Amino acid sequence: MQDARLPLGYRDFCADLLIPLNKCRSETYYLPFKCQDERHVYEKCQYDDYLRRMKAAEDKKREAADE
Repeated sequence: MQDARLPLGYRDFCADLLIPLNKCRSETYYLPFKCQDERHVYEKCQYDDYLRRMKAAEDKKREAADE
């Protein structure tokens, strides 16, 4: 991640998908239609990670309410 120069805010669960996306973007001069597959995979990963975190937060909230 350091070699890819990812900012700390982007070093999350989906960082391994962001590196090829950024590489594709830089090689194609950020044309929006060139890296659609990589972008879709990265955004899906971000969404799944969001759902996972929300489920974990809900479980934690439920446990606190039970105690």
